[in-house]
Parts: sequence; C-alpha cells; structure tokens
Amino acid sequence: MIDAITTDRLKPHRRLSAQRLRSVWGTISFALIVLFAIGIKHASLVAAQPDAKPDAKPALKLDPQAAAAAFATFARDDSPLIRDRLETTDREYRQIEPSLWLLATRHAAALEPLEAADRTETLARLADFILRMRDKHAADVVVGEGRSVIGLLDPDRGLDPKEITTIAGAYDAEATVWKQGQGGPTGPDTKQATATGFLAAVQEAAGDRKPTTVVVLGHGLPEEIQSYSIPCEQLAAAILGGAKQGDATHVDAEQGAAEQGAATQGAGAAAPAGIDLSHLTIVCDDCFSADFLENLGAALERGSLRRGGPLVALPTCLAGTNRDRYGIADVGEKFVPHFWKTCVELYFVRRPLPPSITLADFFGPVDWMMYGYGRAPIVAEGKVSGYRLVNPDLVQDPVVFVSLDDDELAELRTILALPADAPLPRLFDIG
Repeated sequence: MIDAITTDRLKPHRRLSAQRLRSVWGTISFALIVLFAIGIKHASLVAAQPDAKPDAKPALKLDPQAAAAAFATFARDDSPLIRDRLETTDREYRQIEPSLWLLATRHAAALEPLEAADRTETLARLADFILRMRDKHAADVVVGEGRSVIGLLDPDRGLDPKEITTIAGAYDAEATVWKQGQGGPTGPDTKQATATGFLAAVQEAAGDRKPTTVVVLGHGLPEEIQSYSIPCEQLAAAILGGAKQGDATHVDAEQGAAEQGAATQGAGAAAPAGIDLSHLTIVCDDCFSADFLENLGAALERGSLRRGGPLVALPTCLAGTNRDRYGIADVGEKFVPHFWKTCVELYFVRRPLPPSITLADFFGPVDWMMYGYGRAPIVAEGKVSGYRLVNPDLVQDPVVFVSLDDDELAELRTILALPADAPLPRLFDIG
C-alpha cells in the first residue's frame, strides 16, 4: 500500500461523504457536458511508452470520441475521490482536472497495476503536485516594470502593434513589436525579413538574461508560427543560440556535443553550469498554441543535448488555446485574438491597474473570463451553479506551462514510481 502523504494542498485521508460527492459531481457534471459536446478536441492525449525519450513524438493519439469517454470515466470514478483529498476550490479543481487527466493518461502504464485505493492516492498526490506548482509560480511576472516585451503580429491589417505596446507601456515595460509592412526596423516589407528580425531579437533576449516576455498573436500550427512560417525548431535554435551556458564558450544551437566539448576543453573549464531560460516567458495566442509550446519545449531539450550541455530551466509558456483547439478572434476593423483581448480588457481598460500582471492573474480573472467564451452561466438562487455550452467552437481553455527543476522531476518520478532515470519532459502543464 502507498502511505498517505500530507502536503500543503493534500488533506489527510478520509472517506468521501455522500453530501460531498453530490457537491463535487454537481460542479464536474457541466464540464462533462461541455467535453462531450466538443468531442474533447482540446485534449489530444498520448499513452506514454515506458522507454520513450522525453522529446519523442506521441505514439498514440486518442480520437475525440475515445477521449471523451475516457475523461467521462475519470470524472465519474476518480475526480470526486481526488477532489475530496485536496485543499482547493471547485473552480481550481476544474482548472487542473484536464491537466491531471492528461498526466494520468500519459502515465497509464504506471497507474494501471495499482489497487483502487493506491490509484486514488497516487492521483491525489499528482493533483497536489500540480497545485503546488501553481502556488510556487503564482507571483511570476508576465508583464511589469523592468521586463521587456517582444511582440510578433500577423500581417493582417486589423492587428495593430498598439495591442501590445499600450498594455506594456501601462506597466512601464519596454516593448518592441515586429509586424510585416509597418515600416521602420521592426516592420520590413517581407515575411522572411520580419521573421529574421524577430528571431534575432529573441536570440538577443535569451543571451541578455534580462526578463523578457515574447508575445505571438496571429495564426499557428502545432509545430509552426504559421503567420511567418517559423517552425518550433527554428525558434528553439534562436533561443539556444543566444543562451549563455554557464561560462562556457557560445556555440551555434545546431552544433553537436563533440564540438561543444572541444570548446569547453579549450577554455580549461569544468562541465558547463547549464542553460537557464527562466528569464523568458512566451505567450502564444493562435491556433494550436498549447501543441506548439509543448513541441517548442521538446525542441529546446533536444537542442540542449546537441549542444552537449544540460538544460536547467525552460521558459514559462502561456497558450491561448488548448491542445487541438483553434484560436478565435474578433474580426472587423481590428483583428484581436480572444485570449490577448481578455488581457487587454482586464489589465489595461479596467482601472485601477495592479502593479504587474502575474500568473495568478491568468489562473484567476483571465481564466474566468475565457471560460465564458462558448458557455453561458447557470444561475440558481442568485449564484452561478455551473455553465451550459452555447457554442463549442468558441471554447479555447488556455493552458499555463512551467519549467520543473531537477528536484521536482525527481518528485514526480517518485509519485509515479518510475525509475530514477526515467525521462520526463521539463515543461509541465499546470492548467
């Protein structure tokens, strides 16, 4: 049997009361209706292979019907028991539930042999781990004083650089926005020149170690910033090309481990300290942005291995759309993607402004407003008791990814009873 472990967000083990079960199921049931209606398109899940590398391509992708059925079973059989073990709110559990299910599905091989009680305990510990990562990173600044902003906007005429510069300026953040055809050094005539300039700016920011947020608004694919035909591998190469690996000699991101070793030996240096990208935050509000950012994280891990040095930390990443989801924008005189539009509404239009925009703001007001797209509240006795689906095509359900350190990866392996050297991706979905 697995010993029950109590942490900051995990309650001592106790039986679930019938009253609590009804309360939790009432909160979850409307989410199930939504997930069935949209065919759970936003959760393209993979079954992890025991010997898979962290950057391996997904071996199995569940079709929408199978995913919907699997999630329904999880919500019906597991969620009420897990939720009762946690020090959290129904709203926060709703935010992490798809992430928890995704994690459980990817590690099904580790969970399937467990007895029912041990499985519930393991799932509760995984949920607690997700919640603690949210607590740890809640104060991380996305836009604020002393933090630069680099923007890349689709060439569409309605997407104005002011969508980024105004909100950045309100927080005394210096912003540089790249957009084809705007003129000047950041508005070249061609897409290729714009992409080249943007990548050079990101590379410089990676090397400067100054806190920087990169905001991409426009059209996307799972492995490409579609607006400018920038594959995730190319963006990863730019980031790694600028990153400082301890005091080691800089090398191009595409150079192999042998070349990196020769460079460090020539300097008489010890093993490099590692590539730390924690000063970067990447926000993508385009189609398939969660897929793109997961692929970017894997590309950065692959690239660091080719450099011959360890990767200490990845950028924090915010996806305006969940897995397999199209981004939605208001199109008229302006082209404004919904996720970034929500940020502008909450943290520029509305006053007074907070000192900075943090991940806690995305866990709270941004998520709450985004949850209203495609859904309408169900009001009972003057209170919102749930939501009903109105238009599934408008549902985006953003995702936040954070970088796990070595100790956190080790803890995750322990919870899942994985070997100490089992590969796990460093970029972690916290809902």
